[in-house]
Amino acid sequence: MKKTMLVIISMLSLTLALNAQKIKGSDTVLPLSQKEAESYMKANPSGRVTVTGGGSGVGISALVDGTADIAQSSRRIKFMEKHKIKESGKTLREVIVAYDALAIVIHPSNPISNMTREQLEDIFTGKITNWKQVGGSDLKIVAYSRETSSGTYEFFKKSVLKDKNYVTGIMSLPATGAIIQSIGQTKGAIGYVGVAYLNPSVKPVSVSYDAGKTFIAPTIENARNKTYPVVRPLYYYYTKSDAKIKKYIDFVLSPAGQKLVAEMGYVKAN
Repeated sequence: MKKTMLVIISMLSLTLALNAQKIKGSDTVLPLSQKEAESYMKANPSGRVTVTGGGSGVGISALVDGTADIAQSSRRIKFMEKHKIKESGKTLREVIVAYDALAIVIHPSNPISNMTREQLEDIFTGKITNWKQVGGSDLKIVAYSRETSSGTYEFFKKSVLKDKNYVTGIMSLPATGAIIQSIGQTKGAIGYVGVAYLNPSVKPVSVSYDAGKTFIAPTIENARNKTYPVVRPLYYYYTKSDAKIKKYIDFVLSPAGQKLVAEMGYVKAN
């Protein structure tokens, strides 16, 4: 009898897993999607949603090959990715679910509080290698970056580095949490993370995009009022004209879903 019950439970679990909507991709969007999915399933007990990370590129690849229903992305889909979806006969759909401010973070003991975009460019491209070159202590700079599959990696390259290449041999890490941990343990470290990930183990710096005339702190309020310059949209991509997918996305864009966006440290999409 017990064996039969275990078989039934296993079959039910498998059925639920197979019927679940699968969301995959950006680590930046991951905490938000997890919270949205949790709240959605509470409001819709028959709905099943699973959420995993891996990076924007990984999520979009999963959407292309059909192993994900929704790709969560912190960057716009690329031309070749769009082309692959079109070649498969599918119609791509894009929706902005939130906005995110990207914070530049350093070790809490670092006395630096303000940095210009040009200084950041020179650090991440390898021209500046010591903190004393930007008014800090005589300490080697250890720059951390996300991996190339990350939408955050690409956004930072475009917005801050102005499409210049990262320095050869930069410390690339697979997830935002790993960057937070590494910077918190390394006195000369610098990196970039979504504002929603900020915690006391790292120190965010104010950034200037006008050659040092004004420095703006990476806060939700500054992102919302558009004074902070390093802000990007966060996307959901999907291809199926599916009532379940639409219901979930409608929830995310609803007042309840957008309330969660604000509570999680992101900026509302609407």
